[in-house]
Amino acid sequence: MYHGRITGKGPLTPVQIYQQPPRLLIVHIPLPSWADICSNLCEALQNFFSVACSLMGPSRMSLFSLYMVQNQHECILPFVQVKGNFARLQACISELRMLQREGCFRPQGTSLQLAVENGLQQFNQYCRHVTTGATLAYTALEITILTSQPGKELVKQLEEGLKDTDLVKVRRLQVVEIVKETLGCMDSASPVEESSSDESSFLGTDIDLQTVDNDVVSMEMLFKAWLHNSGTDREHVHLLLPSQSFSKSSRATDNPMCLKCDLQERLLSPSLLPGTADGSLKMDDPKGDFSTLYQMASQSSASYYKLRVIKALKSSGICESVTYGLPFILRPTSCWQLDWDELETNQQHFHALCNSLLKREWLLLAKGEPPSRGRSLREPASTFYVIVPSRSPTLLVKAVATRELMLPSPFALLPENPPDDSLQVVENILDLLELEPTYNPLQVWSHLYSHLSSTFAKPQGRHHLSWESRALRKHPCKAGQLETNRVRAKVAPLPMTSAPGRAPKMPAASKASSEAIFQLSEEEEEEEEYPSGP
Repeated sequence: MYHGRITGKGPLTPVQIYQQPPRLLIVHIPLPSWADICSNLCEALQNFFSVACSLMGPSRMSLFSLYMVQNQHECILPFVQVKGNFARLQACISELRMLQREGCFRPQGTSLQLAVENGLQQFNQYCRHVTTGATLAYTALEITILTSQPGKELVKQLEEGLKDTDLVKVRRLQVVEIVKETLGCMDSASPVEESSSDESSFLGTDIDLQTVDNDVVSMEMLFKAWLHNSGTDREHVHLLLPSQSFSKSSRATDNPMCLKCDLQERLLSPSLLPGTADGSLKMDDPKGDFSTLYQMASQSSASYYKLRVIKALKSSGICESVTYGLPFILRPTSCWQLDWDELETNQQHFHALCNSLLKREWLLLAKGEPPSRGRSLREPASTFYVIVPSRSPTLLVKAVATRELMLPSPFALLPENPPDDSLQVVENILDLLELEPTYNPLQVWSHLYSHLSSTFAKPQGRHHLSWESRALRKHPCKAGQLETNRVRAKVAPLPMTSAPGRAPKMPAASKASSEAIFQLSEEEEEEEEYPSGP
């Protein structure tokens, strides 16, 4: 986890809420381990970007770049905008698949260090270029190193190799060790979060060490964590509890206990993905949906969205048919603006609340109180939520129906004694079904990844050439030459050192490559082929 401070200040806008910092992924998997990991990693990346590029609304991922470190470091993909660039990302993944899987590994002690420095230099160049015409919403870079080497040894190498490197713009440096043993990752929807992690801090930047299993699902969850709002500028929600008890005394109401919480999605809404059955009908977008509350909870730095607890309920005292919308998760805040004592006390009270609710078998009924938007003659409609404890240090929050939303349900009671012949027929059918103790969503798939990937396929019959095709047309391959280095040809050569007082000369081809790195999206490349008039 990241405990550093973010440079940005002031109120957050909805765009800033969802947009995560730029990501640099460095794949540090030498031979022969690459042969065992390549397929799983490439499939996980393909699945992840099919979702990340398809999500409607504000972009949750801004920039992405990928480096490969084996015998030497190599930039497979320079920084590009994620949204609108699925074709380039897919070409990058194809390049990974074609990398050599057999051979000798000749380790270079500085290759990983150079990859970090080179990626940081590319990011700085990108920022300098973009800020000339617009204001960047991101100022810091998050680096993830995916390795098959022992993680703790790698952290020590990084600490030694980067001790003289300026890491001011590195928000977080994460080392993820791929382990060969399967530790039951299919039993958890969040294998990365459940894994153990160690932290090392140097030069004000934390190195987060984690492990991930060598399978597609675990790696998918590693990358999907990038879609979460990981900002720590401020807490999202204040959970208000009576200070003494659940009594109706005015004193308890006027002086509530305030637990400061962060919001986190439990799952992605189908309404945010094009072409899905639920998304086309917009059935999962009620007023109390997560995205609406999430934006309301994060737009103002002066006031906070509040959940005021008004009653306690027995855990068996609510019918699932009166809950609606997507659930979301509350967890103790990690806001850096709070001092450590307040953070620790807030976390302890939060954990105590979870334990007490589980012990009593209680749920909580809370009323949502949005931040004040000034004087209004009309009182806004309230949304109510039921808060459910769990065995993890989190609370699950679901929107619950009120009187105004209810429709009549004139259903009679179920007969206690159905006819024996009908009962016997149905029971024989039920006995044929395989019984599972729990529902595990990680073992059920709907072919959504392949469907989303197919939506990015370019229509046939249209005169549209990709940037790879244009490059091949200008520089055709020789007979027998493999079609490789498609993305690599777009990378600008960045010398790590240069003679003082002299600017290194750059050939024309390299200059064109240098300019190409700053292309923001696939659409801009189309404009290159179909230029508009002045």
